[in-house]
Parts: sequence; C-alpha cells; structure tokens
Amino acid sequence: VAKDLGLQLTALSDRGVRVVSEGRTQYFALHGKTGHLVTAERIDREQLCRLVEKCVLRCELIVKGVM
Repeated sequence: VAKDLGLQLTALSDRGVRVVSEGRTQYFALHGKTGHLVTAERIDREQLCRLVEKCVLRCELIVKGVM
C-alpha cells in the first residue's frame, strides 16, 4: 500500500492511514512495519457468500491530508 501510494512507511502512520471494511467486521489491516495489506480476521467464504459464485470483499483506504 505504501508503495502504491508513493509514501514512505513512516508517512503511513503520520497521515493516519487506515483500512475500513463494509460492515462491523474489519477483515483487512495495514502491517505497520511493511505497509502491506493483510487479513485482520478469519475470512469464511461460505458464511459471507453462500449463494454467490463470485465473492468480493470491499474495503477503503483512508488517508489524512492531500495526496
């Protein structure tokens, strides 16, 4: 994520970068030392997308300040 945004790793915390998922469960997070997007919770496809062939989990990346 840091690389894709063109930010240094320290800028992620300085800008308060966070990942927000739809719903109550936050399935994704940013790894503080690498800037990688990682899973924060166990993802159970059968529970989330029982009757759907293509299962998509959406999330947003929130960054403070102008990019």
